[in-house]
Amino acid sequence: MAFLNIAQIIASIVLVLIILSQVREAGSGMFGSAQNTVRTRRGLERTLFQLTIVLIVIFLVVSTVSARFPS
Repeated sequence: MAFLNIAQIIASIVLVLIILSQVREAGSGMFGSAQNTVRTRRGLERTLFQLTIVLIVIFLVVSTVSARFPS
């Protein structure tokens, strides 16, 4: 089951990097702005958002399988 541990580590590292890149792209609007604007995700931002969802699902599945069948 070492494969599951390695897959979980890789998925978590990639997930953290993608989330950090999304926060960096958002700029200071996250904390310093009071604007309530609705934006649609386009291009790279949309791709990163969808990739984040896929990686979360992969991470949860690998974690569940790893917990279900401990080595």
